Amino acid sequence: MPKSFIVDDEYHEARLDKWFKQKVISLPHSLIEKIIRQNKIKINKKKVKSSYRLKSGDLIEIFNISQFKERVKNQKVKYIPQKNELSKYDDYIIENNDNFIVINKPAGIPVQSGTKSFKNITDILKNSKYFQDSKPFIVHRIDKETSGILIIAKNRKYAQLFTSLFRIRKIHKTYLAIAYGKIKKSVKSMRDDLIYFENKKKIIQKAISNIKIIKSNDELSYIELNPITGRKHQLRKQLLNLGNPIIGDDKYFSTNFRKMKTKNLMLHAHRIKFMINNVQYNFKAKYNSFFEQLLKEKF
Repeated sequence: MPKSFIVDDEYHEARLDKWFKQKVISLPHSLIEKIIRQNKIKINKKKVKSSYRLKSGDLIEIFNISQFKERVKNQKVKYIPQKNELSKYDDYIIENNDNFIVINKPAGIPVQSGTKSFKNITDILKNSKYFQDSKPFIVHRIDKETSGILIIAKNRKYAQLFTSLFRIRKIHKTYLAIAYGKIKKSVKSMRDDLIYFENKKKIIQKAISNIKIIKSNDELSYIELNPITGRKHQLRKQLLNLGNPIIGDDKYFSTNFRKMKTKNLMLHAHRIKFMINNVQYNFKAKYNSFFEQLLKEKF
């Protein structure tokens, strides 16, 4: 007799292979493909592909897979925040509802853990009152050094929705930055071919951002940025290409300028706009104290 499962709302529109790994057994993708070819997984009595998008109410039947053993993963050590650290995050919350939260992410902390980072936003919020009955779903990222608006979904449905909105460019983000040098007001946009390497393979991606000069002098420019595409380190790379790197950016810096003594990256995700079910959402995040202090000193 096969094992039978009914897909619930949480996995509506999830891929079959991802559901299988999470709900049944974590196997390499090639093995899941093999099991499907052998007719050991059926949806509503029919054979489907591993990329099939599940629907609420689908009947999944799995036949005789007992010979397959789950692969052993290296378990990541989770960051466990202190109570006083959790209480600080109340000050960062901009929006909190049943489906998502919006926070003003502090600079210097990554969204997720990595090889060089242990403390992270995801693990902190996972232990907070905001996710008592759910878990955080990361739908976009901002750099560790960057402060500002970050959306985190509370369920799979809204995680998929936000992912789709970002993909079709229906979520509009505005950043504030302080850069070296005087940028001409005639510069309205930046268009670049950004290069990165993946397993030694050179990949070129087109990057487009709009730019508006708020204030400038011979030393610095205070600017507003609207990325149209969403490439890794896009704004930081584009401003370096323009000849005006962001203050505090040690990775993308030009020796044409005398480096200011600061450990803080002057890049802030200031505003985000999107629409869901004909409701317009518009959130703003106030920049931090060191950003504000530099504005007062230089402008």
